[in-house]
Amino acid sequence: MGYLRKESRVSSRKLATADRPPSRASAAAPTSADFGGILGRLGATMAGRAGWVFGVWLIALVALGAAAPSVFSSLAGAGWQANGSESVQVRELAQEHFGGNSSASVQVVVHSDTEQVTDPAVARVLDEATAVFAADPRFGEVIAPQPGMTISPDGHTGILIAGANASTDDMVKAVDDVKGELTALSGDGVEVYPTGASALWSDFNKANHDAMIKAEMVSWPVTMAIMVLAFGSLVAAGLPLLLTLAGLVASAGGLVLLNTVTPISVWAMNFAMMFALALGIDYALFLVSRFRDALGKTGDPRLAVAETMDTAGKAVVLSGVTVLVSLSAVLLVPAPAVRTMAVGIMLAVAFVLAATLTLLPAALGKLGPKVNAGSLPFAKRQQHRSPRFAAWGTLLHKHPWPFAIGAVVVLVGLSIPVFGLKVAMPSIQVVPTNAPVRQGYELVQAQMGEGAPGMLQIIAPTSEADATAAAAAATEGIAMVTPPMPAIDGSDYVMLQAMPNVDPSDDSMGSIVDRLRADLPEQARVGGAPAENLDLQQALNDYLPIIVAVILALGFLLLLIALQAPLIAILGTVVSLLSTAAAFGVAKLIFQDGHGASLLGFTPQGFLDGWGPVFFFAMIFAIAMDYTVFLLSTVKEQYERTGDAAAAQVEGMGHSGRVIFAAAAVMVGVFFSFALADPLPPKEMGVILGVAVLLDAILVRLVLLPALLRLTGHAAWWSPAWLRRILPKISFSHG
Repeated sequence: MGYLRKESRVSSRKLATADRPPSRASAAAPTSADFGGILGRLGATMAGRAGWVFGVWLIALVALGAAAPSVFSSLAGAGWQANGSESVQVRELAQEHFGGNSSASVQVVVHSDTEQVTDPAVARVLDEATAVFAADPRFGEVIAPQPGMTISPDGHTGILIAGANASTDDMVKAVDDVKGELTALSGDGVEVYPTGASALWSDFNKANHDAMIKAEMVSWPVTMAIMVLAFGSLVAAGLPLLLTLAGLVASAGGLVLLNTVTPISVWAMNFAMMFALALGIDYALFLVSRFRDALGKTGDPRLAVAETMDTAGKAVVLSGVTVLVSLSAVLLVPAPAVRTMAVGIMLAVAFVLAATLTLLPAALGKLGPKVNAGSLPFAKRQQHRSPRFAAWGTLLHKHPWPFAIGAVVVLVGLSIPVFGLKVAMPSIQVVPTNAPVRQGYELVQAQMGEGAPGMLQIIAPTSEADATAAAAAATEGIAMVTPPMPAIDGSDYVMLQAMPNVDPSDDSMGSIVDRLRADLPEQARVGGAPAENLDLQQALNDYLPIIVAVILALGFLLLLIALQAPLIAILGTVVSLLSTAAAFGVAKLIFQDGHGASLLGFTPQGFLDGWGPVFFFAMIFAIAMDYTVFLLSTVKEQYERTGDAAAAQVEGMGHSGRVIFAAAAVMVGVFFSFALADPLPPKEMGVILGVAVLLDAILVRLVLLPALLRLTGHAAWWSPAWLRRILPKISFSHG
């Protein structure tokens, strides 16, 4: 390795001293100085008081675990709205003055091929459905099917409307409770389908929950197999899974308790399950690998834990903080469901991070050499430093330009499709074809027109009722407007229903709503489920640039503080952005254009779900920074020990390459297991995040970033004196 000849004799002596195992005396009687910094001392304390740590965690898991089983039934099912928007104002007015006949109301589609709505058989079913709603205080005014409004032209289909007398979240739970009773009314040639926005979220949340459980059942054995291959030891491989399980149980219970204070979307747990599993295993993999190496040098489990936490532990803390900071930017979006999804993941990451910094060191200290129990034959002489990845680092050192250019070309090429990316809120296609809400939706379309399932609601002052009706009827894209209906509480409002002439998820729906709002009198307001989706999408679009800027700025700042070097902090942030853009480019090709749709088993909507760019950007960037931290912290540690940039780059690859590769394999396995889901959003989530990890780990962390370290040399780690004075002193080397 020719680059080592450039090292000074002092650096060589430092390296030799650092690699030399401690004396028997020091190992026998370690002092606080032997434990290193704060994290090293924390690790030594956890290892020395393992019984107490296990006891505290057991109590916490029993307490939180008691609430965990109810997590999916307790959490909120709605919240997909832009707080303060015009459509939300309309829904609130409808709830207050029109018996709950808002976008949250429940529409029950009743159809018969042989009987008409006014015939006794159908009328009896309508009466029974009305009785179901009357028995539940969460439902408000019940409006029977009205000719010319909610009865089809042929008279065979009618829509019974049950007003919402509770919050949108409670209305989803109300539908959960009564939809079985309603669908059971079908029979004797009469079909009954609960539909509407609340029913949509009820059916979709159930399908999504079932898909998540199925994916988790697949991902756990796959993860275990990868861990066994990575560690070569059954005990070492089992530790990360136990750690992650503890974090998941704690976070599930924590979400249930938090939901009693403020509604938390059920999607929060879905995302938290996936993200906590992937990150928890990442963190444990990094620490367990480093512990096994340190134990081989010291022979003392407590000293080995201290060294592990003093080095790899810092990288884990920095990674966890980066993930939390990235996701916190999503809290800027004024949408409850989006915010609480971020809160759910943040809570899960916080619990996993707490377990990594306390429970795992205690377990490692207690196990000591037994961490290698159950070793497979190939792992008997496995070392922390991988000769293969060190050789790969040497190759990148010798030929940096071809690899750097090749990686950039591929990533830029995959990023180009991003410029044609379209986003919209999910259509009815995200719900399984056999779901009652979809069957009712399609039946209404067939009987009453394309836009009938997406009726727009208009609320205006009584004095402007006629002008509002005339303006709405004259608006391009509106097929029909119902007569103004006075408020049932006598207030000075009227409501009109406007039926668009296109499907609610059609591209032109946004233009229709914009024209309608522009044409109506000033005090008239337009809402309804399609308008709520469009207003939410607009809010997501408006906040995306802000969130991207905040995440990039905070990510750079964290890297700058941790690495104490502006150039490598900039490079680390830029390459993470590049891999994120490439992942979205692939997402556009798959989910918008439909490439590979038949293989993945879905019908493309022609767009990416609207919350994807905001939420996935935060998640992908957090994962990308996770690997950036793992690689650069290891390289920085080597640089601090040797003072030689070339040696640090190669040795950094040797010490972190296998861990990054194994961690990426685990994440890809976890994320791609969600590609098996039938509902489209979890499939999008799994594929996009899996592709992001694949691109980031292989092209960026194992190719581009090491090549850039070679090209920048000592400049990568240079820092001006004034900056060193104001930054906190952080070192990744032990001692």
